[in-house]
Amino acid sequence: MTVFGLLGATALYLTMAWLLSAIVASYLSDRKGYGERPGLASGLLLNVLGVIVWLVVPPKADSAWKRQGPWGRELKNPAPARAEDTGGAEPPPTAAA
Repeated sequence: MTVFGLLGATALYLTMAWLLSAIVASYLSDRKGYGERPGLASGLLLNVLGVIVWLVVPPKADSAWKRQGPWGRELKNPAPARAEDTGGAEPPPTAAA
């Protein structure tokens, strides 16, 4: 009976690792601008390889990964605004301190 008990614990840990990889892959794909579904599917089907795939996939230009970084914090030195990003309008003047 001890063998079956150990098998159950191992299955539980493998299931938790499988679900955790699906969660991480879903988060990464959403932050990189592709939505949650592709990351969830790759995380469920490829297990840990799904996470590695989403770490390698380049982020889209307007994604949260590019704007806020991988963890959701504001970047300290964001890229300067270009005229194409603002539709040709000048940025508003800053107030003098």
